[in-house]
Amino acid sequence: MQHIYRLAAPFALLSVPAWAQGEAMPCPSPVDCAASDDQDQPVIVVTGTGAAQQSDQSGLAIALFDSDAIARLQPATIAELLVRTPGVTISNTGPIGGFSAVRIRGAEGEQTLALVDGVRINDPASPGGGFDFGNLLIGNIEQVEVLRGPNSVPWGSQAIGGVVNIVTRRPTENIAANLRAEYGGNDRGTLAGNLSGRSGPIRYSLGGGWFRDDGISAAASGNERDGFRQYGANGRIEVDLSEAIRLDLRGYHADSRAELDGFPAPSYMLTDTAEYSTTGQTTGYAGLHAAIGRLASRLSLTLNDINRANFSAPGAVAADFLARGRSERIEYQGDWRVSSSFRAIFGAEHERSRFTDGFSPARTHYSGAYAQAVVDLVPALTLTAGARIDRHKNYGSKATFSANAVMRPAPDTIIRAAYGEGFKAPTLFQLFSFFGDPGLQPEQAESHELGIEQSVIGDKLRFGATAYRRRTRNMIDFDLLLYRYGNILGSRASGVETLVELHPDDRLTIRANYSYTNSKGRQDDGGAYIRRIRIPAHSLNLMADWRPIDRLKVGADIRLASDSVDGFGGAVRMDGYALLNLRASYQLSDKVALYGRVENAGDVRYETVAGYGNYGRAAFIGIRTGF
Repeated sequence: MQHIYRLAAPFALLSVPAWAQGEAMPCPSPVDCAASDDQDQPVIVVTGTGAAQQSDQSGLAIALFDSDAIARLQPATIAELLVRTPGVTISNTGPIGGFSAVRIRGAEGEQTLALVDGVRINDPASPGGGFDFGNLLIGNIEQVEVLRGPNSVPWGSQAIGGVVNIVTRRPTENIAANLRAEYGGNDRGTLAGNLSGRSGPIRYSLGGGWFRDDGISAAASGNERDGFRQYGANGRIEVDLSEAIRLDLRGYHADSRAELDGFPAPSYMLTDTAEYSTTGQTTGYAGLHAAIGRLASRLSLTLNDINRANFSAPGAVAADFLARGRSERIEYQGDWRVSSSFRAIFGAEHERSRFTDGFSPARTHYSGAYAQAVVDLVPALTLTAGARIDRHKNYGSKATFSANAVMRPAPDTIIRAAYGEGFKAPTLFQLFSFFGDPGLQPEQAESHELGIEQSVIGDKLRFGATAYRRRTRNMIDFDLLLYRYGNILGSRASGVETLVELHPDDRLTIRANYSYTNSKGRQDDGGAYIRRIRIPAHSLNLMADWRPIDRLKVGADIRLASDSVDGFGGAVRMDGYALLNLRASYQLSDKVALYGRVENAGDVRYETVAGYGNYGRAAFIGIRTGF
């Protein structure tokens, strides 16, 4: 399969679909202006600086999926959407409901920071602190933004691999409603709806959803289905207290139940079992926004609460494992437009977190402050530089720096260069559990990247490429000799991401991305670097969308991944694979559309985690309406 990737290397999906230029207005919140409803306006991103910024003024690699892209691609989970991004790899432990790790540019899944409506949703009670993307369904998601590369200056801990920012549906000025229902393979059913509008000074957006799936066996060798169900709700309320001051309230809740497979005695091999887990996650946000002159300020309180429990079988009296995690955060951010060519973004935050597994409760806290400058040296050159200092209760102080530049030598050309640093604080489990070490230091990473994007033939053809290199030190892993966690690993990653988007006419669009990822690690700074597990060296996404008549849209995706390794020391080899997905939608009226898709049309058997199965061929049909 390797020759396929060599031929495919010049192609890739357009990861930052922003080519127009213009003046961007300041936004008081990192999620309020993340996209423009006017297609003639520049695309606005927030993951570069933590505040709204035109994408052509950032030297970082940022991908954006808006509501139109989500509807067109028809993913069931956020993970299925993210895997189409250059440099992103997904590792699934079985069907929906199993753990899904998002690895960006060869980093670990626990090194990806996840946000929903500005709230950090990584699990403070999990051993590695990573977020399980397997439980995050599309539901009422309006937009997803993906930053590739370290960026801890505005975001703090965990932003080593990158940042995934998820935005639910925003309030609207007029009453608007949408509803989506879907049914298909494995007896999967989906229902999601949202209502938004305005009443006097109050704007609102309220939604909910239900999902169930009979699933497949999590164990690739098993036959018993492992199902999943989830109820979810989201809400946003904005109140104009005056022309300059606004109150912003947001909330998200999901209640999930997933059937699992385990490692029972005496073989301790992965096989069918009756185990299941329950997860309840609640996030909340309360923000006060003020715009006075050229300064936009935000003071916010956020909450992230996760309760997980594992049971040996239905009807079990008590859980075999419990985990309760909670983080509370207060933050101030200022966005000062000093002049038309100079912008200062600065902030301070304090976070407390705690967890318990029923035996060893623990808690910690940290404070941090940062400052960034965005300077237009000349109309065609924007520089961004920043610094951050964090003070953690357990490991002390940590300083982080970043700088990037973007040059626009011609209206259709963008050149980007960036240096970024990231860190990840040790988790409460790694510090204070029976296997923990209170003396652990934070993981640290530094990265360099250079990229170019070009549009030709009147925007009918767009292409680009980015090369990067990252080094990570003090990585935390379980030390088998000392039988506890330690800063025993180091890793390095380098790669190339290429992209292309072709519009031969108004009815046909072809997109592709190719990624080469060389990720290796070693223990205790000694010995040879060996290949990191679960990361294909080559991956390709090819997508085509065609509108043969005004009401009908058809499309196809091809995803290829080269072989990868798993197991201790990479001893297990997983074969590469090629997946084909087909999709279509038909506009029954201006407000109602019928859609459907066939996933894994070739019924390919493949693994992204050794021993765990993935879905075979499955078909789905749905209907969506909105007014």
